Amino acid sequence: MDMEALFAMEWPYLLGCLPAGIKLEESARRYRAITRRRAVDSASTLLRLILAYGFCGLSLRQTAAWAEAAGAASISNVALLKRLRSAADWLGYLVTAKLADTAPFPSRTARKYNIRLVDATTIRGPGDTSTYYRLHLGFNLGRQIIDHVEVTDHHGGETLKRFTFAPGDLVIGDCGYAHSPGLRGVVKAGAHFLVRHNWQSLPLDHPDARPLDLLHIVRDLPDAEAVSFPVMVRSSRDKRTPAFTARLVVLRKSEEAAQLARSRILRRRTRQGKELDPRSLEFAGYTCLITSLAPEDVDSAMVLDLYRFRWQIEIAFKRLKGLLSLGQVPSKDPQLARTVIFAKLLAALIVSDYTGRYLDFFPWGYAYQATPPLPVAD
Repeated sequence: MDMEALFAMEWPYLLGCLPAGIKLEESARRYRAITRRRAVDSASTLLRLILAYGFCGLSLRQTAAWAEAAGAASISNVALLKRLRSAADWLGYLVTAKLADTAPFPSRTARKYNIRLVDATTIRGPGDTSTYYRLHLGFNLGRQIIDHVEVTDHHGGETLKRFTFAPGDLVIGDCGYAHSPGLRGVVKAGAHFLVRHNWQSLPLDHPDARPLDLLHIVRDLPDAEAVSFPVMVRSSRDKRTPAFTARLVVLRKSEEAAQLARSRILRRRTRQGKELDPRSLEFAGYTCLITSLAPEDVDSAMVLDLYRFRWQIEIAFKRLKGLLSLGQVPSKDPQLARTVIFAKLLAALIVSDYTGRYLDFFPWGYAYQATPPLPVAD
């Protein structure tokens, strides 16, 4: 697919792939992507220029020349750079709105929480084969915005201590965020957490303070039935820090899913050259989630549903990153890098929607459901 031609010829149609109700002009002014209209006459034009630069891989000069030839805008590469650097927050809003439009909300009961998804991904710099950036993102589903963006070097690890929480928040993250200091901070803020348990970094106790042998417990689990029980989370470093109450939700995986998880562990350990703990392979047969949500408020099935929702978004990001070179940016300028990252994500989501609509085309105007054949008379 010729992306330049796509943005030149199909732009009105591509705009129709944005979520219904999005007000481009109003949101561009609110996030200060547009403060004056010199050379760029509308938010639609600005978005078109951003996607041409960030997604099609054009340089600033090439983007300015392309805009002139396509009749989109007459702008210098210096003026274009200023526009791009100020558009990151606006693009973050559009990306989150598109994600929320693509993935429906998991459940009605969970709407009483301000759900926030946290994740991190590695981004490579120009001409660099080593990790240059680690991008830490927070998605606020209720407000439909990316409410936290932090770019660190590759030493910046995943931790909930990077984020600020308030009462009513429910933060959902993967096992990289399963560390007692971060979880404790969420509880102190009056918020709730739901993360995948990491047996190597998050020690647990029984409610009576006896050490918890999780493997001994999960081995007796029935198939296809989630089990929930209370635990105490203690600090792995400071024994003087008091433990706090949480809840563990465990579900045995299917044999196929367990084998897939074990294969990933073996490949990663081989690549890293590290010794493998046999318990890692056994734990790969279970989904273990730890949460501060009370069972009377959110049952085990809903806990799994909420985490499944987060996992779907992570898979989407990984797929887009792998297929569309979302893991590299052409600039070392953090503001411009943020714009490029969001532009690639938004364009990928729009193009995916665009191609899906073509594949879903029906000459008769609707999805026809086949009916059983009429009986043939003898």
